[in-house]
Amino acid sequence: MKILHRNLIQGLEKALKESFFEPNKYADKVLERTLKHNKKWGSKDRSFISESFYDIIRWKRKLEFYANKKMAPDNIYSIIATYLLLKKIELPLFPEFEKIYIKKIKDRFKLAFPSKAIEYSIPDWMQTLMKEELGENWYKEMKALNIPASTILRANTLKTTAEDLKNILSEEQISVDFIKGYKDALILEYKKNVFKTQAFKDGLFEIQDASSQLVGQFLNPKPGMRVIDSCAGAGGKTLQLAALMQNKGHIIALDIHEWKLQTLKQRARRNGAHNIQTKVIEDSKTLKRLENTADRVLIDAPCSGIGVLRRNPDAKWKLTPEFMERIYKEQREILQNNSKLVKNRGIMVYATCSIMPSENTKQVLNFLENNKNFKLEEEVSILPSNSNFDGFYMAKLARIS
Repeated sequence: MKILHRNLIQGLEKALKESFFEPNKYADKVLERTLKHNKKWGSKDRSFISESFYDIIRWKRKLEFYANKKMAPDNIYSIIATYLLLKKIELPLFPEFEKIYIKKIKDRFKLAFPSKAIEYSIPDWMQTLMKEELGENWYKEMKALNIPASTILRANTLKTTAEDLKNILSEEQISVDFIKGYKDALILEYKKNVFKTQAFKDGLFEIQDASSQLVGQFLNPKPGMRVIDSCAGAGGKTLQLAALMQNKGHIIALDIHEWKLQTLKQRARRNGAHNIQTKVIEDSKTLKRLENTADRVLIDAPCSGIGVLRRNPDAKWKLTPEFMERIYKEQREILQNNSKLVKNRGIMVYATCSIMPSENTKQVLNFLENNKNFKLEEEVSILPSNSNFDGFYMAKLARIS
């Protein structure tokens, strides 16, 4: 059993406090900073911090039930203690744990959960929404979304193949395996910092979930086409499009945030992707100039992110019903505005990393009702319970006049 040092528990408490109670602090960045500021921690220490941090975020409501108290800035050590006891780790004799009543907590481990929202550790409103939209079996998806995500690599086919990449990584003591049905994907067999590998520095791969990799293939861009990625962000899917197009043709990557596009430029250089032009959406004129110019348009729309809670468990505590209402409106506007970029006989793909029909099929049906010059060619819903990967949705819409 791991010997827990006091500074680990203190570091964990500080990171959790920051993630839960400081505005605009996201778990992945908080953890990154925590590990960076504690360089003396060994690999086992870092592994303990990372796993415990995400587990406590993921199972917050269940831990609150066992601890018999809501998490607050002044009682995070109680939640940490409950987590350690649940993991059958003996509490060290630290001052932080002096007032913990171990027997009371262990007795509550035997109690039945008052609701499935507590059992699956989500807000009550989210349980209501998931049940309304996904039916009585909603909890199967939540069960899958509570399983920590595997690390998936996408081989950059501008520079290598999945087969060659597997061999190259093996030489760097990184074990990966193929995933049936995902031609460029490799799954990491053991947790390792792959960003330090020479293969990553050489641009041979990117981190991209297996479900996410299907979106670019679904768009099916061909070499020589003019493609617009209208919500490009830092460019994970943009880079895949460049590879699928073999660097031939023209990709215009749009986003409202210039800093994200700057990150995309850096990644594109490392990937050897030369057919990408970035453009900040400054106002309506940006899109106006691009109307009727694209053979393919990808709308990787802003969404709730409920389909990717496996890797972003803090999102369920940051989401609100008010946010959901705002995102529905934003999705409708983005779909409508970006549809004008598609040439006649061109293709548009609307995609989200959500599994909620209100963000997916309902948005597409609403769009088609108001845009008779488009037809739905195909739609795909990827459910975590079936795929064991992230939840995604994609709809292929063809402009017919």
